[in-house]
Amino acid sequence: MTIEIRVPQLPESVADATLVAWRKQPGEAANRDENLADLETDKVVLEVPAPAAGVIKEFKVQQGATVKSGDLLAIFEPGATAVAAPKAASKTEAAAKTETAAKSASGTKLGPAARRVVEETGVEAAAVSGTGRDGRVTKADVVAHAAKQATSSATPSKVAAPPSVVPSGPRAEQRVPMTRLRQRIAERLVQAQHTAALLTTFNEVDLTAINELRARHKDRFEKQHGVKLGFMSFFVKASIEALRKVPVMNAAVDGNDIIYHEYYDIGVAVSTDRGLVVPVLRNAENLGFAEIERQIADFGARARSGSLTIEELQGGTFTVTNGGVFGSLLSTPIVNAPQSAILGMHKIQERPVVIDGQVVVRPMMYLAVSYDHRIIDGREAVQFLVAIKDCLEDPGRILLGL
Repeated sequence: MTIEIRVPQLPESVADATLVAWRKQPGEAANRDENLADLETDKVVLEVPAPAAGVIKEFKVQQGATVKSGDLLAIFEPGATAVAAPKAASKTEAAAKTETAAKSASGTKLGPAARRVVEETGVEAAAVSGTGRDGRVTKADVVAHAAKQATSSATPSKVAAPPSVVPSGPRAEQRVPMTRLRQRIAERLVQAQHTAALLTTFNEVDLTAINELRARHKDRFEKQHGVKLGFMSFFVKASIEALRKVPVMNAAVDGNDIIYHEYYDIGVAVSTDRGLVVPVLRNAENLGFAEIERQIADFGARARSGSLTIEELQGGTFTVTNGGVFGSLLSTPIVNAPQSAILGMHKIQERPVVIDGQVVVRPMMYLAVSYDHRIIDGREAVQFLVAIKDCLEDPGRILLGL
């Protein structure tokens, strides 16, 4: 008896998905719960698991197709064993590319977006130098490698040219479609620019006290809680204290009304190969430092693997983004609508500052808060940044709620 493999029920906020890759070919053995296909929505990548051990008998939808909840993807035959691979001459070009990519990707760390480009271009993933974290191969790495290959294969053998002649080789380019997530990011950023009156205010903070506190307790903290004590938990905690003092920064515009949130769902921006996602720390005011660090680490790992859920990316009353991890010294982050404000962290840099009439070197960071000027005035934005600065330069305020 065969089983119909269908698109799982998508959340109400997601209309459709793109079938970006088949992970198993017809006749190829699959174990129970092994991934058969990747479905990319505008927020996350969903996996389609095998209902039992068996093989896919027939595709009903080809790679790249747009599908909706309940659409028929394939016919699956449980209990069947793998069939002999067809001769190379009978393979379609797409199947050959997928097989080559899968073979070359073994042992190579690939994100979902990079894997998709590998399959589309047929490049050998093992030959691509990864620039991502822990050597992970990013989509940009694959695109650059494919372009380099195209240039190398298209360049004719070198021949001696007269001194007055400057040889010019072909200029390669490659067209790669935006991922669903990148399309959604573009849409939301343009919408934010068009619907809100955005403005950014800056300040700077001396992180000497935070550095000293972390140096004293980070080893014991990690041993006791099983997670490293980073900077993000301090900034999340400081943001909550500042939001308590300036409630409009935690509000949202709804028509002619202002909705003041009396809870603090803090979004934490995470960069992935597919684009920026913002998972949310629910009721962050009730979380301790260890729980905040643990959840952020988990969000980061699952964002890069494409396994965050839709629910984890929805909502949020305020967002914190850290461009400093990429070396950014100053930026103007865009508000994550329908929120009204976002805090931008930046690179920690030792700079000379004047304290009590003396020039000293301190670890300084520029802070930026972008906000919707329709409901937030400059005075409130400045008060908010000053409150964060006070909490970070005197961390005892966070513990005492001052």
